Amino acid sequence: MSNGSAFLEVPLTEMRTRSLRLGLAALGAASLVGTMADENKQTAGVAARLEALDLGFVVQSVSPSKVPGLFEVATEGGVLYVTEDAKYLVAGNLYEVREDGLVNLTEERRASERREMFASIDTSELITFTPDGGARASVMVFTDTDCGYCRQLHAQMANYHANGIEVRYLAYPRGGVGSPTYDKMVSAWCSDDAPGALTALKRGEGIPETYCENHPVSEQFELGQLVGITGTPAILLSNGRLLPGYVPPDDLAALLGL
Repeated sequence: MSNGSAFLEVPLTEMRTRSLRLGLAALGAASLVGTMADENKQTAGVAARLEALDLGFVVQSVSPSKVPGLFEVATEGGVLYVTEDAKYLVAGNLYEVREDGLVNLTEERRASERREMFASIDTSELITFTPDGGARASVMVFTDTDCGYCRQLHAQMANYHANGIEVRYLAYPRGGVGSPTYDKMVSAWCSDDAPGALTALKRGEGIPETYCENHPVSEQFELGQLVGITGTPAILLSNGRLLPGYVPPDDLAALLGL
């Protein structure tokens, strides 16, 4: 009998332990669901309060930031931070102090969005210059045909290609939609020889005026504003990093690890 009772005691103990573990797991899951529900309720409340205030920007998303009580708000003009009661807004970069120095959390968010953009954009709408031997790396460059440093970058195309770098151009006429530069860039994108037309414009030469309904110049200009472009050239790497201004071919190759 003693052997039998010992035999029964082991599985009963194991069953109690398993039941306890299952109960704790269920409590943990319920707690997680409850926390997520609370966060969803808070972010929905913040979004509703911002919409009601009608502050002149469109709220694209709201999410908790790493700072307790502060929410990250994505708008068409960039990232803002707001308190839960929507009484205080912060426009600018949010930094976290770590042992190895300051980390720009806002830039990390922008880089993530740019990575998604780099991966999802329709490359057929870009004017691309590819090395003859094939590309070892690609960059996207927001460009303006009348910008001096944009022209300098384009004049170095052979050297970018020698480093294995493919350059994919997006239109960013700094004067905005409807400006003379905008009209010239539309003509380049609508040309039967878009690379040749863009090269001619960057040399200061004229090209025939051309227009096509499906040109992407307006959309690319708006896209540049969304990802924080403030000047040209602006070089976007596949990891989401944005390099403002002209970067010489060898320096860009080093940044790309080539």
